[in-house]
Amino acid sequence: ALGVFRRASQVDPLNPAPLAAAGDVLLEMGSVNEAIVSYNNALLRDQQYLPALLGLAKANLKSGKPALAMEPLSKAYAQNPGDPKVLLLLGVTKDLAGEHSEAQDWYRRGLGIAPGDPALATNLALSLALSGDYSNAIVVLQPIALAPSGSAQERQTLALIYGLRGNLAEAERINRIDLDDASVTHNLAYYATLRDLSPDARTRALLSAGGAASS
Repeated sequence: ALGVFRRASQVDPLNPAPLAAAGDVLLEMGSVNEAIVSYNNALLRDQQYLPALLGLAKANLKSGKPALAMEPLSKAYAQNPGDPKVLLLLGVTKDLAGEHSEAQDWYRRGLGIAPGDPALATNLALSLALSGDYSNAIVVLQPIALAPSGSAQERQTLALIYGLRGNLAEAERINRIDLDDASVTHNLAYYATLRDLSPDARTRALLSAGGAASS
């Protein structure tokens, strides 16, 4: 797919879409620096191209650089103030910067536009947990995660929140919905490690990948 997008960018040298798509592939591969180059090249063709702005923000978040993510996100927000994807990434950026209250405001603004959006709800719950508000985090996420339509990612985030709270029995119960014994044991140990970290280190460990559900 990467080669296809690169060839398409050569055939149509004014179109930013192939370069942004190549950036998405590179980001999925873990080639963050190459992805950043591809997104920036797309933005040279169109400074306002939303997929490239959001991709560049995600790449900077994966690098643990929320300040750099804010530049493309500010441009994206100026164009699309009601886009839930933009609001989600603004929230993740604020969370990674340790500004959890502001992050929660962005997630809630997004949920006002897209009620019940799983990505926004999951990241809001995780942000609440990171700020120590475990009860409200569970209130937000549990109905979504344990619904028949709930995803494994949502359930794993809920288990994580219980683990951070210290309720390992409930964390284990939820883990076992999707995971085998070895994976459950690994996760319970991971929760203990996270609880031993400083708040800032815990936030970086959980959000440097761009949030619980930032895609």
